[in-house]
Amino acid sequence: MQERIIFAGFGGQGILFMGKLLCFTMMNRGLHVTYIPSYGAEMRGGTANCHVIVSDTPIASPLVTRATMSVVMNQPSYEKFKTRLDDGAFFFVNSSLVKTAEPPENVNILQVPATQKAHELGDVRLANMIMFGVINTAKKFMDTDYLFSQLPEFLGKKKLKFLDANKKAILEGERYAKEVLGIV
Repeated sequence: MQERIIFAGFGGQGILFMGKLLCFTMMNRGLHVTYIPSYGAEMRGGTANCHVIVSDTPIASPLVTRATMSVVMNQPSYEKFKTRLDDGAFFFVNSSLVKTAEPPENVNILQVPATQKAHELGDVRLANMIMFGVINTAKKFMDTDYLFSQLPEFLGKKKLKFLDANKKAILEGERYAKEVLGIV
């Protein structure tokens, strides 16, 4: 098993957070992981993306040239990464901010209004965790209990105050994946 993943959006959307969380949880399960972040100089609003590889065998190169899965949270990221997907790849798109006028062929596009759902939960910063709940449900990386058991250590003391909000957003993403997208 090897997943080559690109997470992309703009600074402040929690793009790097999603990539790090997936690596942290998968590494703690004994899998091999790589994580390469890339971001602009701006603190918020600039570009942000990361390449993540999760594998049950050693990883030769940490670069993702063709992804088996991509998560894009804004339009520029959609345009940049839509051509870098393998046939049959999963393409998770934040449909609140992305218009997929010309979607790539031979990929599984899952449109998730993550930003809208985050507004409904009362905090736009939760869009990334809603999306994380969707991708975790669709790709079956880990069960929710395991993910929730890893969150306190991952968040650390400084961000532990956001634990409940993150759990709520992940559960909303799972609910959306099952009820709206029909993922079982």
